[in-house]
Order: sequence, then structure tokens, then C-alpha cells
Amino acid sequence: MTGALTDAKLTVERPFALEIDEVGDALGVSRAGLSADEAAERLGAAGPNVLPEPERIPGWRRFLGHFNDTLIYILLGAAAIKAVMGDWLDFSVIMAVAVINAIIGYVQEGRAEKALAGIRGMLSSEAGVLRDGAWATITAADVVPGDVVRLMPGDKVPADLRLTDAVQLRIDESALTGESVPSSKDTAPVAMDAGVGDRTSMAFSGTIVSAGQARGIVTGTGVHTEIGKIQTLVGGAGSLDTPLTKQLDTFGKVLTLVILGMAVVMLLIGRYLHGMPFADLISATIGFAVAAIPEGLPALVTITLAIGVQQMARRNAIVRKLPAVEALGSVTTVCSDKTGTLTKNEMTVRRIITPVAQYEVTGLGYDPEGAITAADGAAPGGDVAALLAVGTLCNDAHVVREADGAWTLVGEPTEGALKVVAIKGGASEAGMVRRGVVPFDSANKFMATLNESGEGARAILVKGAPDRLLERSLTQRSAAGAEPLDHAFWTAAIDELSGQGLRVLAAARKPTRADDVAIGDLIDLEFLGLWGILDPPRPEAIEAIADCHRAGIRVKMITGDHAGTALSISREMGLVPDGDVRVLTGTELEELTQEQLKTVVPEVDVYARTSPEHKIRIVRALQSRDEVVAMTGDGVNDAPALTRADIGIAMGIKGTEATKEAAEIVLADDNFATIRSAIREGRRIYDNLRKSVVFLLPTNGAQSLVILVAIVFGITLPLTPVQVLWVNMITAVTLSLALAYEPAERGIMDRPPRKAGGSIINLRELGFVLIVSLLIGGATLAVFGLALGAGHELAVARTEAVAMLALGQLAYLFNCRFMGRSSITVDVLRGNQVVWWSALALLVLQMLYTYVPWFNGLFDSRPLSFTAWLVPLAFSIVIFLAVEVLKAVRRRIGFAGRS
Repeated sequence: MTGALTDAKLTVERPFALEIDEVGDALGVSRAGLSADEAAERLGAAGPNVLPEPERIPGWRRFLGHFNDTLIYILLGAAAIKAVMGDWLDFSVIMAVAVINAIIGYVQEGRAEKALAGIRGMLSSEAGVLRDGAWATITAADVVPGDVVRLMPGDKVPADLRLTDAVQLRIDESALTGESVPSSKDTAPVAMDAGVGDRTSMAFSGTIVSAGQARGIVTGTGVHTEIGKIQTLVGGAGSLDTPLTKQLDTFGKVLTLVILGMAVVMLLIGRYLHGMPFADLISATIGFAVAAIPEGLPALVTITLAIGVQQMARRNAIVRKLPAVEALGSVTTVCSDKTGTLTKNEMTVRRIITPVAQYEVTGLGYDPEGAITAADGAAPGGDVAALLAVGTLCNDAHVVREADGAWTLVGEPTEGALKVVAIKGGASEAGMVRRGVVPFDSANKFMATLNESGEGARAILVKGAPDRLLERSLTQRSAAGAEPLDHAFWTAAIDELSGQGLRVLAAARKPTRADDVAIGDLIDLEFLGLWGILDPPRPEAIEAIADCHRAGIRVKMITGDHAGTALSISREMGLVPDGDVRVLTGTELEELTQEQLKTVVPEVDVYARTSPEHKIRIVRALQSRDEVVAMTGDGVNDAPALTRADIGIAMGIKGTEATKEAAEIVLADDNFATIRSAIREGRRIYDNLRKSVVFLLPTNGAQSLVILVAIVFGITLPLTPVQVLWVNMITAVTLSLALAYEPAERGIMDRPPRKAGGSIINLRELGFVLIVSLLIGGATLAVFGLALGAGHELAVARTEAVAMLALGQLAYLFNCRFMGRSSITVDVLRGNQVVWWSALALLVLQMLYTYVPWFNGLFDSRPLSFTAWLVPLAFSIVIFLAVEVLKAVRRRIGFAGRS
């Protein structure tokens, strides 16, 4: 025993910056590990090494939560009115719409606990620990602070460890830090302010050992690990309402107040001005309310978004939450991870420097298609051949062609890059035999092999960090043979490549007759040259970023990689201009308050060496400036920021399950260019949604106007409440949905993002809706009056009024196809076949309403003669032309809304 257990022995602050003995003292342990009794005591105090499950919201509460919306309240209010009226069929129809809306939302939307479950799934299931002086394999959940754990290649690290021993240890931390290559580890303490990616003395829970062996003392388990902190960030990041959610809520509240206010005015006028019987007045007021409430609007929004989901899926953007479909259209800033999102996540040699010349390498990723050419266009000679021989022979990686033709890497990314460039240059392993090897070690930073050719010649081949090989080299290979090593030349070359954001490796060789190789043999080497390696940008992402900039959307790179690499990639992609560009590192960000960061974020487009906390702070700072932020990512380190962002976008192929569950949208092809297409699609969907709303509202406006005029002037109601419901239903089910299929308007990506907030339609559009309502409502009153004047019975006159409303809306549908330009064009007749199918459906339903006896009995309608249709048809043509004049006036005075 090491003494009585205290809280202090369960935690240690910044273990990465402390000496090993200091960490052991803080945790009350030694390198000999814990006894079984000590471990049991610590397990009882610290709890299991698992991430706690979140508090689950019961399914029934989640389902009822989809009714908590102002527009749904209006829908339920309409149903209650129908129940009061005793119209149980209509009540059932309206309630069915509300329930279907809730079911779609319940099924479509992902839950936050799934994201947390995805993170929990990253944890190791077993661990090798030192207990009672012997190694044992235990369940990872039983690992406790102070345990000594050993790591082998392929192991998943079971908890956060302060490394005490490390031999050639490299750990893949890409899911945690975003770095594209494994991180080399050692036991030396690092700076107190080192970011997660720079804590080389630590191994973190959930990461994977790529190579080497190690031991370490557990410094954090469960929620106290780095991955546990990410889970806490995901749970506490919170999510924001989308712009559409806010707009619909605002619109619904305003509409509710208007309807209630108008109903009160009608009651007062009817009672005190015309002395109407109270029962008749209540019936008329209910009719007005039914007419004014757009009960089809929530269903229209849901169905339009659902159609958008299907259309976006065909473009490789899988939408998990319905409101995210249109929210993409209002995005002002895209914060993107670098590795695997903007880049291919496939290390590639871009440049080669030998004592003879500098060479450029074409081709991307692990596909060996490409060429090596000198600056003057000359083909490479023996200098490059010698360098490539080292790249392919002093190498443990392989590239394999899959059945589908794609090339994949077996091994480490950096070695894969050297193997691929060797193939491009024609280097071969044929006839070569490896006789010995000095494995890569993070302390030495090089690897060496002893290789024998078919003729029996032997040579030591070395690759590694340039500074380590330069200090062991005596000569360099020139065109004429060996010559003295030019240190100044190579120092300048290394600085040049590093300044371009390239990862630099060097090669050297030495003839020998020995039967094996050891570190002591690696002296008096012949220096061959340098490779400049980079994770290349996706070509299509470069074009996509340019399109985003043209559309008024800022793109910001937030990566765990080094500042120089991030800046080089961002310049190559056109994300930032040439010249002086500010790169904000995680360390610098730590020194800023949130208010200071809010001031800085508009100026900075590249963030390097960031942690999950930094990403959330950046997103929040942008949102505090009223930016609508889309955040992309693939690693678990991105999950908290994806949850916090207005739109979280995960990579579907290389993304972790935690990231996918935290996101609203998953890209099936991991392609940043798909984000551009999705934003374009989101703008189109929002345009069509606005068109649908602007189209639907005059139906309610015209109906309520007809009833309002009848009440104010004390005339017979032209429409009964059930007839009002009929018109609302057939226009919402047929005509309104047609606009959801409209193609994108011209120049949709040449305009700035729409502003967040406000109502779904602005005041100018509301004025437009009111004028159209007057036109359709006035035409309906005119048709009703003309029918009565011609001696038709009341039921026939009302049937003609309903026909006028239906045909008037059909004419107005063609006006709404192009809100920003004239519809008097042949284009209005093509481009959207659904318009014609919807028009046919409307006419068929209206024929049933007019001529089928069952409908006549249900809605109190009557068959009309052929000539009775001519007046509504003539008025519909007049309405179409009048609206076109109104649109032209709006365009002329500069009030044409963005469509």
C-alpha cells in the first residue's frame, strides 16, 4: 500500500509538463504499479473508466415536443374550432396533419445521446496493467488512476497515460487532434501551455498505437480523459434554432395576434353595428378564423423540406435533421477541418531536391500516376534514382490497388508517400534483399536498412529528419560523384521547403560489406537529397471555395496541424490571399478572452494547433456576430463544435460515428465540393419554400377578406366554414407542393447569404400578399354577387365562389414560379412538370366537388353549367395579368425580393 487514499491521489494537474517521478508522487504510486486492494479502493472512489450515459428523454416526451411550435398551435386551434362546430371529419383531417408532422420530425431528427454513444464506442474494451507486480489483462472499465499500463502496436489506449517508457512509439491521434500522420511520443515533459497535439509525453484514451511499445501511468479515466472532456463539451455545447425555425416562430406569433385581433373587431362590428344574432355571429367568426388560419402551412413546410432531403441525398448530402435543409441556404461562414475535408488525407511528395537540381512531382494521393520533372523540364537522372531507391527500400509501407481501381495504403502515411513517388520514378525492389534494419525511433528520428542487390553489392540506406542525417553525413552525391557536404545549401533548402508548409524528410546511403546494421554504422554517410511532403488539397475543393467566396460565404480552416502547413494549404486552395496573413494558433487563442476573440474572428481565416474547446469558442464568437455557421469535420474532436454550430456537417467515409451522430448533415463522399452543392440546394429549397408561403397565404387572405366584408357590410356569407376548409385543403395538397420542385433561379450563387432573423416573408412581400388577396377576394365577391344577381340560388352562387378561389389560385401559381422576373414567358410552361400534374389534380378535385352528389351533400355544393365557368375563368386571367403588372412595378422601383 502507498498510504490512505485521498482525492489528490486520483487526479494530477498538467501531467504532461511534470517529470515522471512528480506524476507518480502526485498519484501516490510508483512504476511498480498498484496492488489489487489499492486498485479496488481507487475504483470505488474514482468510478469505472467509462463515459456516463446521458439522461435519456422518454420517447413520448420527445414526440410531444414536436407539437411545441406556434404554427402547430394554430393547427390545433383550427382542429379545436372544428370540434366546437361538431365537424368531426374535418377535425380528424386537421389532427392527422399535425400528427403526421410530429411523426416525420420524430423519425427524421437524430438525438444528442447518439453522438455521445458514438464517443463511448471509441473507448478500449481491455487493457494490460501491472497489478501486484505481475501483468494482467483486465476490462478497461476497471482501469484506475495510478495504474501502470503497457501499450503494444494496434492497441487502443484505455485511459490518459503519462508515458514512463517509450520505444519507437507512434500513436494515431487523428480522431482527437486532426493531424494526418501518427504522433511520435517520448517521455520528456513538455511546456505547461502545450496543446493536445503537442503533448508528446502523453497517450490519450481512444487513440491507437501505430508502432512501438510503451508503458505509462494512468492520469485520467472516464470523464477526466481528453475524450471525456469532449463528451462533456458535446453534451453542453447546446444547439441553436435554425433561421427557418426562428422565422416560422415569428411569423406564427404575428399571424396568431392578427387573427385574434380581427376576430374581435368582427364580433364588435357584427354585434353593435348590424345587431346580428349572437349564434350567427359566432358561426361567422369561426368561419373567419378557419379562413384566416393557414392550417396547411406546417405540413407544407415539412413536406417541402422532406422533398429537399431526397433531392440533396442524390447530391451525396445526407440530411439527418429536416430544418438543416434550408439552413444551409443562409450560411455565412463555413468552418472546415483540414485533414480529409479540404485535403485528401493522403500524404504526397510534391518536391524533391538533390545536389544536382530541384524537381516537381505531379499526381495526388496514393495513386502512382504522375511524373517527376526538373524545373527546366529535363528528366531526372541518377541523383533522383538513388534517392528513390532509399524511398522504396528503406520503407515498410505498401500501396495496394483495390478491385474498384482505387489505391489504398498499408502502413504509415509518410512512408506511403515515399513508396508512391518511387513508383512514379520507376524505382523497383526487384532483386533486392533486406539484410538488416534499424527501426525508426522517435529519439533518433531516422530509419536505416541494409540491402543487398542481386549482384551481391550491399549498402546502408537511411531516411529520416534532415538535421539528424546531415550531422551523420560527410559527402553528398553530385552529377560527377561524391563531393563535400554543403551544409549551407541544405539548410537553405530545408528552410525553403518548410516555409512552403511541407514536411521534410532526407535520404542518405553508405556502401558496406557488413552482414548487419546498427546505429554505430550510420556515420560518414553520403547525403542524397530531400523530399517535400504534403497532404494535398482536393482539386474540387479549390473550386468550391472560390464559389463560396463568390456567394458571399467566408471559409475558415480550423485544424490541429502546424501553422506553416495550414497556411500553405490555405494559400494553395485560394482560401487566403498571398502576402501577410494572420494565423491564430491554439496557444494564442488561449490568451484571448471571448470578447477579444469576437473582435478577432472576422480577420482570421486560418486557425492552427486547435483543441475541441478552441473550435467551440471560434464558433460561438462567430455566432455572437450574427454569423450563421456551418462546421465540418471527421474526427471525434470535431463533435462538440458540430453540435454547437448552426449546421454540423460530418464526413461519411472517414468520419467517426460520434461525429456523424452529432451532425445535421453527413457527406456521403467526404468532399468539400459537396458542401458548395448543398448550400446551393439549400438556397433553392428556401426560395421555393418562400414561394410556397407567398402562394399559399393569399388563399387564406382572400377567404378571410370575403367573410370580413360580408360581416362588415351585413351581407350573406359567400362561403361556409366547410367550403373554406375545402379550398384550403385542395390548394395546399396540390398547388402548393408544386413549387417545391422548382429549379434554382438564375444567379443563385452570385448573391450574398440571406440575413438571419425576421419573418419568413418581409414587409414588402406581405404587402404583395395583401394586394393579391384583395384581387382574388374581390374577384370572388364579384362572382358571388353576379351569380346572385343572375337569379341563381345561394348554394350555386357559393359553388361559383369556390370555383373562383380555386382558379384564381391556379393562375397565381404561375405568377409565383418566377418572383423576381416576369412570368409572361414560355419558361413558365416548362422546367417543372409537377406544376402541370398539380393543376390537373386541382381541376379533377374541383370537378368532383362540383358534380359528384356525395360531395354536393357534404359541402353543400351544386353542379354548374358550362357557361357558369366562364366568369371565374375570365377573372383568373385578369388576376394573372394584374399580378404581373404588380411584379413589374416592384421590379421597377427596386423592391423585387430575392427569389
